[in-house]
Amino acid sequence: MSWLISLLVLSALIFFHELGHYAAARLMGVYVEVFSIGFGKKLFSFRAWNTQWSISAIPLGGYVKMKGQDDSDPTKKSYDEDSYNIKTPMQKIFILLAGPAANFVLAFILYFAIALGGPNILSPVIGNVVEDSPAQVAGLQENDTVLSINGSKISTWKEMAEIISSSDGSLNLEIQRDGFIEFKTLTPKITETTNLYNEIIEKKMIGIGSAGVSHKLELNPMQTLSYASEQTVFASTLIFTGVKKLLFGEVPAKELGGVISIVKITSDATAAGWMSVLFFAALISVNLGVLNLLPIPALDGGHIMFNLYEFITRREASEAVIIKLTVAGWVILFSLMGLGLYNDISRLMG
Repeated sequence: MSWLISLLVLSALIFFHELGHYAAARLMGVYVEVFSIGFGKKLFSFRAWNTQWSISAIPLGGYVKMKGQDDSDPTKKSYDEDSYNIKTPMQKIFILLAGPAANFVLAFILYFAIALGGPNILSPVIGNVVEDSPAQVAGLQENDTVLSINGSKISTWKEMAEIISSSDGSLNLEIQRDGFIEFKTLTPKITETTNLYNEIIEKKMIGIGSAGVSHKLELNPMQTLSYASEQTVFASTLIFTGVKKLLFGEVPAKELGGVISIVKITSDATAAGWMSVLFFAALISVNLGVLNLLPIPALDGGHIMFNLYEFITRREASEAVIIKLTVAGWVILFSLMGLGLYNDISRLMG
């Protein structure tokens, strides 16, 4: 059941991406011939608003086919009044950006829904204490709750970690232990650890781990909007940085995941509850938006690149160049998909 929900979530995210393209195209007066979720053989289709709406057999994406636009054959063009080809570069870029933009908007809405429901966040409750660490030397123990650092109230593990990593000199900790308040003084030390991208980095730490205790955030309307905005920006930055590190070899290619990873993560989130499903759906939505902005000719970013060239030079790129780059784009895209699939299967097999 959880795998079915995963596929439905992925299909919904793809639907919103393509809906962005569809709405922008119609707004610009472009005739949309086909709106499809999935590729390959059509399993179900109907006609409405002068467009054929389809669900196809391979649920690995989707597409909106506009009059005069054919990625499989860039030479097929139409110069009718309702064709994509007669639009200005800026109008085309508007249509192309609408898909990724829809994903970012959807992510914001999902994070907003999470904020309304009261997201769980780690409490500053200490779990394990590393031997001979500043925390152990200062006498911190398992199940201690950090109430404040240098007079600043602490309510989440994230707040505590940020203060420690950016500290300069010693820290005065107010902790709660077995119902009593105690004060401890310690000095963080620079320690090797790994970041979100599995890179080895050095940062100031005191040698403690989380006890895994969490609490619900109670947010007012303004904090709810702020939470949704911050999470959308954080997820976008995280993925943009991850893609950059992958392209420049700072993160090994084995870290790349494919559709199986997406389905599995969403499936695991389903087992953890609907709040987790919303969280990962938002993250994957941002992922789709970012990846589609890459300057690969088979993706929205590649088409935006061609239109920017036309806008700047006042002439279209030559047909031969477009065809060669489009073919190269498909090769890159399928290679990345193949690598992601290979990594997924490798992980599943241990």
